[in-house]
Amino acid sequence: MATTAGRMFEKGNYVYTYTEVPASNPGYAWRDGMVSGNGENGYITSGSPYSDSFIFQYMWFNYPSGEPRFIPGELTEQLEDARRNVFNQNDQWKIKDENGSTRIRTFYYSYHPGHQLRLNMSNRGSISGYERWTNYETAETGVRYADEYGRWKRTSFTSRADNVSITKLEQSSAGSKLNMTISIDDISNMSRARNGTSEVTALQYKKLVDPQAEYIAQIVHYPSYEGSELSNGGYAGLTQVLVVNGTKKRVLLEDTNETMNVGSDRNPAIQIIDADAVYLITQSNRTNKMGRIEDFAGMAHYALVEQLFQHTNAVAQKYKDPDGRFDYYAALAPHAEQHAAEFNAVRFSLAGEDADKNADNLALIHAQQATVSKINHAFVEQVYNQGRYAMICCSGSSAPRLYGMWTGEWNPGWRGIYTLDANVNLQVAAMNTGHMTQAQLGYIAFFLRNSPDFEYNARMAYGMHDALQVSVNSDGDRGMHVEYDNDYPFEYWNAGASWCLLPIYEYWQCYGNRKIPIVESMRIHELQSLLSVNDGGLTDEEFSHLLRKGYLDLEKDILLPLLTKQANFWEQICTPEYYTDTNGNACHQSGKVSLNPGEKYMIIPAYSPENNPIGYNSTITANATMDISAARDGLLMVISMEKAVKREGYEAAIVKWEALLELLPDYKYDVDGALREWAMNEYTENNNHRHLSHLYVAWPAYETQNNKALATAAKIALENRDKYNTKDATAGHGWMHKALVSARLKEGEGIISSLLPMMTDGGYYTSLMTDHDTNRRNHCYCTDTSFGVVGAINEALLFSNTGEIEVLPAVPSDWQSGSIDGLMARTQVEVKQLSWDLLSGIAQVTLSSSIDENTIKLSAGIPWTKAIVNGGESEVLIDEMGKHIRLTLSADVNVTVVFI
Repeated sequence: MATTAGRMFEKGNYVYTYTEVPASNPGYAWRDGMVSGNGENGYITSGSPYSDSFIFQYMWFNYPSGEPRFIPGELTEQLEDARRNVFNQNDQWKIKDENGSTRIRTFYYSYHPGHQLRLNMSNRGSISGYERWTNYETAETGVRYADEYGRWKRTSFTSRADNVSITKLEQSSAGSKLNMTISIDDISNMSRARNGTSEVTALQYKKLVDPQAEYIAQIVHYPSYEGSELSNGGYAGLTQVLVVNGTKKRVLLEDTNETMNVGSDRNPAIQIIDADAVYLITQSNRTNKMGRIEDFAGMAHYALVEQLFQHTNAVAQKYKDPDGRFDYYAALAPHAEQHAAEFNAVRFSLAGEDADKNADNLALIHAQQATVSKINHAFVEQVYNQGRYAMICCSGSSAPRLYGMWTGEWNPGWRGIYTLDANVNLQVAAMNTGHMTQAQLGYIAFFLRNSPDFEYNARMAYGMHDALQVSVNSDGDRGMHVEYDNDYPFEYWNAGASWCLLPIYEYWQCYGNRKIPIVESMRIHELQSLLSVNDGGLTDEEFSHLLRKGYLDLEKDILLPLLTKQANFWEQICTPEYYTDTNGNACHQSGKVSLNPGEKYMIIPAYSPENNPIGYNSTITANATMDISAARDGLLMVISMEKAVKREGYEAAIVKWEALLELLPDYKYDVDGALREWAMNEYTENNNHRHLSHLYVAWPAYETQNNKALATAAKIALENRDKYNTKDATAGHGWMHKALVSARLKEGEGIISSLLPMMTDGGYYTSLMTDHDTNRRNHCYCTDTSFGVVGAINEALLFSNTGEIEVLPAVPSDWQSGSIDGLMARTQVEVKQLSWDLLSGIAQVTLSSSIDENTIKLSAGIPWTKAIVNGGESEVLIDEMGKHIRLTLSADVNVTVVFI
């Protein structure tokens, strides 16, 4: 967005309205709030002039459930029954526990908010000139308004440099001092804390204000459930309060009689009187060492609170100016340098709708809703930037949760966890090509943290060794199979390891090998058996050496061992006893030890989320196309990594994996030529479903790029979903998945039709964050759309895979002119500049390789007859997939190509 008169940013968004979050029963008001974060700590603020709320966040918050988190023995025992009944097409077979129940499901822990800080202003008048904003380059949120006392302004940010959130409040332009009360709202009065099914009432907490009013804090003890890792755990959030030329004092507000509040002074607060300025420095954290809950009420000292006070106080001391006052801008500077470098790495613009490009959020939303057949260019620019901004804010320590890292509610939808068969992959689709540096580190840490459970899953579901099976869900701490039943047989979702390792592999494609710092959230001491291609893992000496280094080699320590273990999964799930004959018919022969020529393995059982064939009333199936594509892609990745690392014995490993590739099931096609969701003659396709799992071949895999027949079959399959899906077309993740697939199938108009439903209905809040659904039917704050839009646009404008780049592969016809600069191609090339003008038929791209002798097959998705390279015409080559030129790039040398 261009700078406008008086604007507080060059790149950001703003709105003239606010939604106050009431201190009691706030409903969903918090969702219109502005967000900031550094991937670990963050906040949502309403921006209300006189009663502002800050809901603080910590990415690792997890509220325990009373359910056990272990895999029951019947999961292992049922495998042969499952295979036999799937083969015999007995859709009445049910998973049962030891008591005969067909519902075997416990639950992961739930994400939750931190303390909800309330700023109540004493000076109140008639508001005019209200505005709140988010600065994309500094991750600052701000509020300004005028009343009878002058013009007021406050700004906040969460620091990447110091891991705290900082707020600055100033006296008015007319010299009116700050008079206010700072308090913490009751947990039971926060959104959804009392929704009829809540276990929140089992916790205990206290509100704390020290005698000198140096800080206000909330300390919370989790329920003490048997077997919970957090039975002696809890969390805290602390806000240090600094006052300039005024006074502050500890006061007691009216007791609200909250039963969970076990403090002796139950509602302490801090009163500010006649201050020139106030600074708030906040940090949150958790612990599993809080002691017994039975002792919590009588405790007077809390190690976690002391830790938070020491840290916030160190920040307060670090940024003192020569007069001994806290210097907000000195604290902002090192953070802004880091954050701006991430945000400004990519720049996207579209010509058109120029009159809207300085509009506020609400005006943009209304402009888009008024034009339901096309995307408003100003709106899509802004939501691209907002999505990119929010991705950066919640990246670095973990993968993004369903809610990103923000929630103002307890018991959030789907518990605010990580859903790995759809949502997380959409949320990280843009991180590699989007030229980010921290998001990948968080994603890798998240995957490693869960890997011991992924190994546990493969052992318990299939009896495998040295293999990985990713769970459909994770709460961030654990990712074992605890959620499954006949309707959702998550234990037979086989594609997960390939699907979830691909973003790490793409990181390597974009940036080459990297040293990945070892951080606490990886739980590195639990990974000795996983960080090696050898069955049994690293020796003690090898592991000690790894720890001493302090980093993991991306190729040798992460990708090769983990990709090997996902390949081991495919090797072990394939048994010669279940196979298809030369005619493609399903066969079973007990005791069969090898396949005959022309026979192929069956992948059985399988689960294609969340669909089932027509006439077969079970989602437990065989030969799911998603599995076949994931297996093919996973084996190709491990072969590529073996060639890169060249470890001892790598040639034999490559031969083994290439042989397995040849024996995987073939794809099957329907009577209309569509790629089928199950490669089984025995099944009838069911297109009345929103999921597109079978189009894995197009996205996230690349098979359709150099296989015209497969691409055509995938396009027909996508069209069939559009024709026949009548059950559910509201979920944002379905639309974003369709947009990404459409981009890979070079269907620019399909991208538009996929993005429009969320944009033209109720998908966007006034903060430009997004809901789970077009019509908010699930009442779920969700970042699939916010982040997925960024991925879809990147893919529409740039396709890349190792050794190949296509510019504008799926540019929508309405996007006549525009540019995107800074994208990364999956071949260690930065696309420093890409611009196009469809009316004149010209596209220009500037490439810069990070390595020497980087040979690239370069093409364009718009009509062109010649290519000018650095001013000279290049030879045009033609193969079965069309025209291209071939470039050999040198490191750090810019090469500009114009397609005409």
